[in-house]
Amino acid sequence: MPDNIRDELLDILEAVSEAQLRTIRKLRTPQTRQSSEGERSSERMSQIDMVHNILESARQPLHIADILQLVSKKFGVDLDRESVVSALAKRVARKDRFVRTGPNTFALLSER
Repeated sequence: MPDNIRDELLDILEAVSEAQLRTIRKLRTPQTRQSSEGERSSERMSQIDMVHNILESARQPLHIADILQLVSKKFGVDLDRESVVSALAKRVARKDRFVRTGPNTFALLSER
């Protein structure tokens, strides 16, 4: 086998082995525990899941400002307003979990 192909193959095998070792070490670290309410931690929750959780708890339509404030308070995460509104608008258009009840006001689809 030519030296340059051998060296490239060894480089690839080394990179794969390092990635596997990083994954094993990451798996050994303690996982984030679920909260006493049984909710997933905010590190593992998507923005849409956080918004869904807030609207589910509220059981009424909420303005985006209120949603963001409650997400920040409950999960300790400051979400970008435009990103959340855009994501919610896409879900509303697909009739996926959310409905728009007014200007920048959203509710869960089943609550309508």
